[in-house]
Amino acid sequence: MTAQNQPLKGIFVPNIAPYDSSGKLNEKELRKIVSWLIEKGVNGLYPNGSMGEFIRLSLEERMRVVEIIADETQGRVPILAGAAEANIDQVLQVCERCTELGCRAVSVTGPYYYTVSQDSIEHYFRELARQSPIDIVVYNIPAFANEISLPVLKRLSTDCPRIIGTKDSSADMTRMLHILNDIKRARPDFSVLVGWEGIFVPSLLMGADGGTLSTAGVVPEVFVQMYRHFLNGETEDCKALQFKIMELFRTLLEATNFPEGFREGYTLRGFDVGRARQPLSPKEEEEMKKISTRIAGLLAEF
Repeated sequence: MTAQNQPLKGIFVPNIAPYDSSGKLNEKELRKIVSWLIEKGVNGLYPNGSMGEFIRLSLEERMRVVEIIADETQGRVPILAGAAEANIDQVLQVCERCTELGCRAVSVTGPYYYTVSQDSIEHYFRELARQSPIDIVVYNIPAFANEISLPVLKRLSTDCPRIIGTKDSSADMTRMLHILNDIKRARPDFSVLVGWEGIFVPSLLMGADGGTLSTAGVVPEVFVQMYRHFLNGETEDCKALQFKIMELFRTLLEATNFPEGFREGYTLRGFDVGRARQPLSPKEEEEMKKISTRIAGLLAEF
């Protein structure tokens, strides 16, 4: 089975976009990160998500990121590419290009910036499903985009074969349980991916298929091992790693401006990723030095 038709299961990494000293995409470093993650055993890659600062890249840069990753991956693992664009025409443009590049599917958030009705959100995804040449994962991230209600998600999963799964970053375990009970039981092939480290193992134990987890880009071997424990029925070992990862996740998440903490994690793992495109103030730069020491200490524990 090739990466282009694999089911979406396991550890998908929302990788960062590294920059060079002039602030441009660092292709060489991105290729190194991709190959390193695959060698560590991750199940898939997720470019142009929140971790990849897609909103701060031009459309051309976003497409270049996918091109680089597709070329470096060479079908070794599936690519779930972020395609959250400002309007439906651009989303479909990205869908076309991701199809050409051999991506497995695209991930699309609800509309962002403007608040829109659930009726409008449902119509938006139905139109995407009708016109898209590539499978779609409905991405619920209410911190940054309009929340996609459970009734809307259920109808989409029932009526739209092109919509093959959901990625949920709401950190809402009750919502996750409803997805698994009301949607996945009725459509077992519907992939349910959790996007929040704090409920990863509980979600797996209740029937989720895997996770798109930012911290897995910093410590991929830990999440790969966690997932293997789960597959092997080693529940206690799985739970132990879930608890152990919590402080690292919290530290990376809360470090100054998101995603600076995660970028620092990559730096400490030996990559030259540069700073995010939102510049830090002098005060924040000093804070990052202290946070870096803290992150290094937590990484050493693994």
